Amino acid sequence: MLVDVKVEGGVARIFLNRPEKVNALHSAFLDELRASFEKLKEEKHLRVAILGGHGKAFCGGADVAELAALNESNAAAFVERIHRVCAAIRELPVPVVARLHGAVIGAGMEIAAACDLRIAAEGTKLAMPEVRLGIPSVVEAALLPRLMGSGRAAWLVLTGEAIDARRAGEWGFVEEIHPLSGLDAALARLVQSLLAADAVALAAQKRLLQLWDEAPLATSVAESLRAFARAYAGGNTISSRFKAKDH
Repeated sequence: MLVDVKVEGGVARIFLNRPEKVNALHSAFLDELRASFEKLKEEKHLRVAILGGHGKAFCGGADVAELAALNESNAAAFVERIHRVCAAIRELPVPVVARLHGAVIGAGMEIAAACDLRIAAEGTKLAMPEVRLGIPSVVEAALLPRLMGSGRAAWLVLTGEAIDARRAGEWGFVEEIHPLSGLDAALARLVQSLLAADAVALAAQKRLLQLWDEAPLATSVAESLRAFARAYAGGNTISSRFKAKDH
């Protein structure tokens, strides 16, 4: 089992489970990870998902042995698998929080970028080293300029050099940084904050955040207005919710 999935109390915990290879991703691993996220869509009471990695690292990137065996005819199919994982994460209607530690490299950083929030352990190393292997960073590397700005994203993908969690936080890629010993406690606090939100509103907000990244401002504002109106559909008013809380 390359992906360890547990669902309890509305929270899914999905952990990459190839620790002996720092969770390096090969085709079968990517297919199983995509299928795991797609299956989570069937969980009716799901509220939050956490994506982490067993062992010493979140993800050491794509499996080097498979990368070395690729050729012009099958290379695109391999990176398409990475994109499908990222798409499944973005399409899950609940917030996905990346739990980062150790190494977050290449495809691992792209998958983390596809998550909605990222929390990292102190000392975590993040890098996009593809240019040093003779290939460009592709697919969800396109999310990096949106998260950290074009210049910082360019620095990562052009130099291939690593940054630590502190710099990743300064650059806007990571939302919180904690000692590894306190990472799960901090993650639990974040999960509780997400669980305190209205589930329908949270799903709508996730969709809007993605739209804001991709659409022109006028489109984003127009769809935001429609989403706000839909929140009141069926007599579901803010005042009634406040009254329910009072009781």
